[in-house]
Amino acid sequence: MPDNATRDDLGGRTAIVTGAARGQGRAVAHALARRGATVWLSDMCAPSDTAPYSLATEDDLTETARLIEADGGRCHATVLDVRDATAVTAFADSVAEQSGGIDILVTCAGIVGFARVTQLTDAMWADMIATNLTGTFHCVRAALPHMTATESGRIVAISSMSGRQGTPNLAHYSASKWGVIGFVKSVALEYAERGITANVVCPTNVDTPMLHNPALYSLFAPDLENPSRDEVEDRYARMSPMRIPWCPPEAIADAVGHLVGESGRYVTGTVVDVGLGAAARMP
Repeated sequence: MPDNATRDDLGGRTAIVTGAARGQGRAVAHALARRGATVWLSDMCAPSDTAPYSLATEDDLTETARLIEADGGRCHATVLDVRDATAVTAFADSVAEQSGGIDILVTCAGIVGFARVTQLTDAMWADMIATNLTGTFHCVRAALPHMTATESGRIVAISSMSGRQGTPNLAHYSASKWGVIGFVKSVALEYAERGITANVVCPTNVDTPMLHNPALYSLFAPDLENPSRDEVEDRYARMSPMRIPWCPPEAIADAVGHLVGESGRYVTGTVVDVGLGAAARMP
């Protein structure tokens, strides 16, 4: 948790975290629950036709809930595909009805894939945009009426350092994550006078299954056959000014925690980079 956070400073708050079955979403959900929020966990829990690695399962979502409850937290878990606008709206309405409102929304649901632009299929492009960008839009649009009803709310969308720059072989991913930033900044301006903040966190490489899989390893080590985690670690480290290959998912949760807590009450429309120094290279 951030240094200025306590175990109960979010007590009584209702939070939705998408992509919560594992990785960054799990870390964010666990951190919010430790601070007293009741967290509604969601994840698609189904395979993807375009992502080159295995996505989270219902067992993963159940494990997130188990970890939170074992730590004394409160949560509810739901299978949800953020690409489905009707399902997302129904989910948000149900959460608000059962909880009395929605105080916090953190959109972690996302996928990654890679190919050169000329090798990207229509399906690969469409699924990336639908999941990462349109999925974020669906969730924010569904939560906003409940936040405006109380004139308060905290929205945090997870983008990526690849949403701050072009990235070879990841054009569709960069486009989706760049779009998240523009979208959330616009939301921040539209709702700045309504007591609602909207911000973005841009992680670098994070120690999660999205990063640690054969497909992503081969992208950064094309000269190696079936590269292992140990074999790519030094290559990832060389990409970072801090010479750290990847950060823990809890580092992303800390950034989110600042934005949704009391310390973030005057922060909206901003991008928080958790980039291991990569932001120093950007204008």
